[in-house]
Amino acid sequence: MRQHSTRALFFIGGFGAASWAPLVPLLRERLAIGEDVLGMLLLCIGIGSLLTMPLSGAAAVRFGCRKTLSVAATVFALLLLVLCQVDNMVLAALSLLVFGALMGCIDVVINIQAVLVEKAAKRRLMSGMHALWSVGGFIGAGLFGIWVGTLGLTPLISTCIAVGIMLLTLAFFACHLLPFGGESGGAMVAIPRGIVAFVGVVACIAFLVEGAIMDWSGVFLTTVRGFDLSLAGMGFTVFSAAMLVMRLLGDVTVQRLGQKPVVVGGSLLAFLGFLLVIFAPGSLLLYTGFFAIGIGSANIVPVFFSLLGKQQDMPISMAVPAVSTLGYLGILMGPAAIGFLAHQTSLYAAFGLLAALVAAQAAVAAYVYKKVL
Repeated sequence: MRQHSTRALFFIGGFGAASWAPLVPLLRERLAIGEDVLGMLLLCIGIGSLLTMPLSGAAAVRFGCRKTLSVAATVFALLLLVLCQVDNMVLAALSLLVFGALMGCIDVVINIQAVLVEKAAKRRLMSGMHALWSVGGFIGAGLFGIWVGTLGLTPLISTCIAVGIMLLTLAFFACHLLPFGGESGGAMVAIPRGIVAFVGVVACIAFLVEGAIMDWSGVFLTTVRGFDLSLAGMGFTVFSAAMLVMRLLGDVTVQRLGQKPVVVGGSLLAFLGFLLVIFAPGSLLLYTGFFAIGIGSANIVPVFFSLLGKQQDMPISMAVPAVSTLGYLGILMGPAAIGFLAHQTSLYAAFGLLAALVAAQAAVAAYVYKKVL
């Protein structure tokens, strides 16, 4: 049941994030603000996550994964109701700050639990667990469309149903979460050191690439490759589908091929995918490039979280939040860095930089495996 409870919390995280996404335009409408102010408000989520991620390992050690996740996931779910109704700028900013803080805490502590559960099971589980986050996201987004678009429910009622699903799932599985949170490292703030710093670099690049594909693939397709606006989302859709499928198959793949071939080979496959996206003459090859990036990138982060259970430089309770923080920095920096480089040069050059980064990721990953295994 501990494996199922871990998967359930990954599901809650993805489902909650997907339930928040449709509320963004509604929040903008209630507050009567422009895109610039909305962007600053949404930045509060990232700031909140970065504030709590380095501290979450210490919370898991002191209170245990069960208590930390139960409290964080409960408040995380209930905050969706607040965000569905808030009409005051200051309260909205504070709510988003806390929402991001809880999202970051859940992300760190559930990965600590996943590392510990996988280590106890002595078999590959991490990729399948991370896949449940994506499954939660797909289901959450799909259900909102059904509730509001098909059944005609109000956003408040649909959000109440989503919160109810999250709380019922938590109530059923919370008792099976780990009552402990790994060994203490004697520090409150997780700062990467030793081989963990290199793992963090790999995670940063992986999340940076994912964030860049999410925010810039549509712009690249329409403004650089000349695709119709109706096809702007196809690149990210193909990428996301490939990621989900490969994570569902990831544990079996790693068991058969080994961790190093999956990570190093996956990085090189993503590199080739970027070359197709940049240079492919036709749409079929171009979409194949996005598919290759998704397949190659899918299991890099799960495999490296598993690897944290084998390194000796930092305790798990400190290593996981340190790597998670660097990874989240990649998500925040990626879209902005791509935008800056594209403005100074071109989107071709920006996507070329992404290709170079995943090639460098392969080299760093090979070095990490040489040191740890």
